[in-house]
Amino acid sequence: MTQPVLRVLREEWADPSVPLPSYETAGAAGADLRANLLAEDREEGIEIQPLHRVIVPTGLRVEIPEGFEMQIRPRSGLALKHGLSLPNTPGTIDSDYRGPLGVLLTVIGTDPVTIRHGERIAQAIVAPVVQARFQQAATLSDTVRGTGGFGSTGRG
Repeated sequence: MTQPVLRVLREEWADPSVPLPSYETAGAAGADLRANLLAEDREEGIEIQPLHRVIVPTGLRVEIPEGFEMQIRPRSGLALKHGLSLPNTPGTIDSDYRGPLGVLLTVIGTDPVTIRHGERIAQAIVAPVVQARFQQAATLSDTVRGTGGFGSTGRG
């Protein structure tokens, strides 16, 4: 499979010293996304109160090749240390979206979290997309699991 190329456009207001998304190690699946805050927020950052939601700007717009999507996922260290997560994880950026790339963050811990300018706030996974056809049916095939839903396969 050929490596997809994502074209990235910085917003006019964005700080060009904030790095573009990048993979921190050779084996990383996710490219780190950084907060690129508005000029008035850069010095103090953006504080997120517990259970509140904030869209943190990246200062970027992306052009994702057709047949791919960008999934936005939490960074595990921020989730563990600060309770910082994404309420819609994974978030999906479709290949036909050209608007601003913001990261929807929430704090599921007990203390507020301040997002600093240039801080790594999430990771982006670029993945292939398959669109299925949906066809109405009168019956479905039988399986061993059958209609067993949440928790039906047991614990452990």
